[in-house]
Amino acid sequence: MNATQWPETNLMTDSAPYAISTLERLLEQRFSCRGYLPKPVDEQTIAQILKVAQRTASWCNAQPWKLIITSGEATDRFRDALVDDAAKQSAPEFDFPPPGAYNGDYQLRRKECGLALYDAVGVPKGDREASARQAMENFRLFGAPHVAIVTSDEALGVYGAVDCGAYVANFMLAARALGVASIAQAAIASRSRFVRQYFGLPDDRKVVCGISFGYEDPAHPANSFRTSRADWQSEVRFLS
Repeated sequence: MNATQWPETNLMTDSAPYAISTLERLLEQRFSCRGYLPKPVDEQTIAQILKVAQRTASWCNAQPWKLIITSGEATDRFRDALVDDAAKQSAPEFDFPPPGAYNGDYQLRRKECGLALYDAVGVPKGDREASARQAMENFRLFGAPHVAIVTSDEALGVYGAVDCGAYVANFMLAARALGVASIAQAAIASRSRFVRQYFGLPDDRKVVCGISFGYEDPAHPANSFRTSRADWQSEVRFLS
């Protein structure tokens, strides 16, 4: 095959409608799981998730993501240590700056999500103590049996972080396709220095986020709500 000859892609066949419907269904079924069964995910399933996610597109094909994945007692040890560190109430330490503010629609969507979560788990409006307890569930990894720590190379800056974001999305979709639930957690990135020290990561590996994953607990109240999505047409400007 020379440089101008390419094989026909399977998506240019009658399978295209099936492929897009499968993707749409996975996107609809995926949700941020905040309550897990203790059942671990077997190594073969985790490997399959990672194999699929590795196909993620990246800037100049840099593939900047590197992961640490815990299971069993390693997850429990990290969970306990992370809770202890978060309980110190020291200032957050992100490697990548968090949002400076949520304005307009972004604030409305953030508020909608937070109120829906609090309503699901029975946190009364204005109960700061109860909301603080729920916030700590982030550092308990919501009881998940596994967590993936996603890091990028410092020299790649924001583009490395963007690439990692695409990887995280594909990781979660691949997990959903295999019946595994997950949640991407910026809360873990808020303890970046601790995470780097705990896992012995070099200073040039920057923590993007964590992904807690496992099998969802259908009886957990935090899993009973779903976030909404804006009408796609309101988010796009067409020019011709």
